Amino acid sequence: MPSPAPMTTTERLQLIDQIHDSPLMVVIAVSGGGVASISDLLLVPGASRTVLEAQVPYSFSALSDLLGYAPEQAVSLEVAERMALACQRRAEQLTEGSLPTAGVACTAALVTDRQRRGDNRAHIALATSQIVTSSHVALEKGLHDRVTEDRIVSDEVLRMVGNSAEVAS
Repeated sequence: MPSPAPMTTTERLQLIDQIHDSPLMVVIAVSGGGVASISDLLLVPGASRTVLEAQVPYSFSALSDLLGYAPEQAVSLEVAERMALACQRRAEQLTEGSLPTAGVACTAALVTDRQRRGDNRAHIALATSQIVTSSHVALEKGLHDRVTEDRIVSDEVLRMVGNSAEVAS
Protein backbone atom coordinates (compact mmCIF):
# COMPACT_ATOMS: atom_id res chain seq x y z
CA MET A 1 0.00 0.00 0.00
CA PRO A 2 1.52 3.35 -1.01
CA SER A 3 2.09 6.06 1.59
CA PRO A 4 -0.48 8.87 1.49
CA ALA A 5 0.58 12.18 -0.02
CA PRO A 6 0.88 15.34 2.06
CA MET A 7 -1.55 18.23 1.54
CA THR A 8 -0.44 21.27 -0.38
CA THR A 9 0.45 24.30 1.72
CA THR A 10 -2.67 26.08 0.46
CA GLU A 11 -4.93 23.14 1.38
CA ARG A 12 -3.33 22.93 4.83
CA LEU A 13 -3.68 26.65 5.56
CA GLN A 14 -7.31 26.69 4.39
CA LEU A 15 -8.12 23.72 6.60
CA ILE A 16 -6.46 25.29 9.63
CA ASP A 17 -8.27 28.60 9.04
CA GLN A 18 -11.57 26.68 8.98
CA ILE A 19 -10.62 24.78 12.15
CA HIS A 20 -9.80 28.06 13.91
CA ASP A 21 -13.15 29.51 12.79
CA SER A 22 -15.03 26.54 14.30
CA PRO A 23 -16.02 26.42 17.99
CA LEU A 24 -13.97 23.23 18.63
CA MET A 25 -11.16 23.53 21.17
CA VAL A 26 -8.50 20.83 21.48
CA VAL A 27 -5.80 19.44 23.67
CA ILE A 28 -3.29 17.64 21.47
CA ALA A 29 -0.50 15.19 22.31
CA VAL A 30 1.92 13.67 19.81
CA SER A 31 4.66 11.13 20.43
CA GLY A 32 7.19 9.93 17.90
CA GLY A 33 5.68 11.86 15.01
CA GLY A 34 2.96 14.26 13.97
CA VAL A 35 4.79 17.16 15.60
CA ALA A 36 4.28 19.48 12.64
CA SER A 37 0.53 19.42 13.34
CA ILE A 38 1.16 21.34 16.55
CA SER A 39 3.28 24.02 14.91
CA ASP A 40 0.84 24.19 11.98
CA LEU A 41 -2.04 24.93 14.31
CA LEU A 42 -0.05 27.44 16.34
CA LEU A 43 1.48 29.32 13.39
CA VAL A 44 -1.84 30.21 11.75
CA PRO A 45 -3.54 33.26 13.32
CA GLY A 46 -6.49 32.24 15.49
CA ALA A 47 -4.75 29.38 17.27
CA SER A 48 -5.91 30.60 20.68
CA ARG A 49 -9.49 29.87 19.56
CA THR A 50 -8.56 26.22 18.93
CA VAL A 51 -5.58 25.03 20.96
CA LEU A 52 -6.00 24.74 24.71
CA GLU A 53 -2.77 22.81 25.27
CA ALA A 54 -0.18 20.86 23.31
CA GLN A 55 2.10 18.13 24.63
CA VAL A 56 4.94 16.09 23.20
CA PRO A 57 5.43 13.15 25.58
CA TYR A 58 8.41 11.86 23.62
CA SER A 59 10.14 9.65 26.16
CA PHE A 60 8.53 6.40 27.27
CA SER A 61 8.26 7.70 30.84
CA ALA A 62 6.53 10.90 29.69
CA LEU A 63 4.10 8.84 27.59
CA SER A 64 3.45 6.56 30.56
CA ASP A 65 2.71 9.59 32.75
CA LEU A 66 0.15 10.87 30.24
CA LEU A 67 -1.52 7.45 30.00
CA GLY A 68 -1.34 6.62 33.69
CA TYR A 69 0.35 3.30 32.92
CA ALA A 70 3.32 1.89 31.02
CA PRO A 71 2.08 0.41 27.73
CA GLU A 72 3.64 -2.72 26.27
CA GLN A 73 4.15 -0.93 22.98
CA ALA A 74 4.17 2.84 22.47
CA VAL A 75 2.93 2.84 18.87
CA SER A 76 -0.48 1.18 18.82
CA LEU A 77 -4.13 1.95 18.28
CA GLU A 78 -4.83 1.39 21.99
CA VAL A 79 -2.16 3.90 23.02
CA ALA A 80 -3.42 6.53 20.55
CA GLU A 81 -6.98 6.12 21.82
CA ARG A 82 -5.92 6.28 25.47
CA MET A 83 -3.84 9.38 24.76
CA ALA A 84 -6.84 11.00 23.04
CA LEU A 85 -9.09 10.19 25.99
CA ALA A 86 -6.54 11.69 28.42
CA CYS A 87 -6.40 14.82 26.24
CA GLN A 88 -10.20 15.00 26.11
CA ARG A 89 -10.39 14.85 29.91
CA ARG A 90 -7.84 17.67 30.08
CA ALA A 91 -9.77 19.74 27.52
CA GLU A 92 -12.99 19.37 29.51
CA GLN A 93 -11.10 20.37 32.65
CA LEU A 94 -9.64 23.48 31.00
CA THR A 95 -12.99 24.62 29.56
CA GLU A 96 -15.02 23.45 32.57
CA GLY A 97 -17.21 21.60 30.08
CA SER A 98 -18.58 24.84 28.61
CA LEU A 99 -17.29 24.45 25.03
CA PRO A 100 -17.09 21.71 22.39
CA THR A 101 -13.76 19.96 22.93
CA ALA A 102 -11.68 17.13 21.57
CA GLY A 103 -8.59 15.27 22.66
CA VAL A 104 -6.27 14.64 19.74
CA ALA A 105 -3.40 12.17 19.85
CA CYS A 106 -0.79 10.64 17.61
CA THR A 107 1.78 7.98 18.32
CA ALA A 108 4.19 7.14 15.52
CA ALA A 109 7.25 5.20 14.48
CA LEU A 110 9.00 7.13 11.71
CA VAL A 111 12.38 7.04 9.97
CA THR A 112 15.09 6.71 12.60
CA ASP A 113 18.88 6.61 12.76
CA ARG A 114 18.93 3.17 14.34
CA GLN A 115 17.82 -0.31 13.38
CA ARG A 116 14.16 -0.77 14.33
CA ARG A 117 11.89 -3.71 13.77
CA GLY A 118 8.43 -3.10 12.49
CA ASP A 119 6.84 -0.84 9.96
CA ASN A 120 6.97 2.93 9.82
CA ARG A 121 3.47 3.89 10.87
CA ALA A 122 1.26 6.15 12.93
CA HIS A 123 -1.91 5.73 14.93
CA ILE A 124 -4.03 8.83 15.34
CA ALA A 125 -7.09 9.17 17.56
CA LEU A 126 -9.56 11.88 18.41
CA ALA A 127 -11.90 11.74 21.40
CA THR A 128 -14.93 13.90 22.07
CA SER A 129 -17.51 13.54 24.80
CA GLN A 130 -19.52 11.34 22.40
CA ILE A 131 -17.05 9.23 20.40
CA VAL A 132 -13.48 8.08 19.84
CA THR A 133 -12.36 7.84 16.22
CA SER A 134 -9.03 6.59 14.99
CA SER A 135 -6.88 6.33 11.90
CA HIS A 136 -3.83 4.35 10.88
CA VAL A 137 -1.16 5.65 8.52
CA ALA A 138 1.15 3.06 6.94
CA LEU A 139 4.43 4.41 5.60
CA GLU A 140 6.63 2.45 3.24
CA LYS A 141 10.14 2.14 4.70
CA GLY A 142 12.82 3.79 2.61
CA LEU A 143 10.41 5.83 0.51
CA HIS A 144 10.53 9.13 2.45
CA ASP A 145 12.80 10.96 4.84
CA ARG A 146 11.67 11.70 8.40
CA VAL A 147 10.50 15.23 7.61
CA THR A 148 8.23 13.97 4.83
CA GLU A 149 6.87 11.14 6.98
CA ASP A 150 6.10 13.61 9.77
CA ARG A 151 4.39 15.90 7.25
CA ILE A 152 2.19 13.04 6.02
CA VAL A 153 1.24 12.04 9.57
CA SER A 154 0.71 15.65 10.67
CA ASP A 155 -1.62 16.25 7.76
CA GLU A 156 -3.69 13.25 8.80
CA VAL A 157 -3.87 14.67 12.35
CA LEU A 158 -5.13 17.97 10.91
CA ARG A 159 -7.70 16.17 8.74
CA MET A 160 -9.06 14.36 11.80
CA VAL A 161 -9.38 17.66 13.69
CA GLY A 162 -11.07 19.18 10.65
CA ASN A 163 -13.52 16.29 10.47
CA SER A 164 -14.37 16.67 14.13
CA ALA A 165 -14.78 20.44 13.68
CA GLU A 166 -17.04 19.55 10.73
CA VAL A 167 -14.98 21.60 8.29
CA ALA A 168 -12.96 18.94 6.42
CA SER A 169 -14.26 17.06 3.42
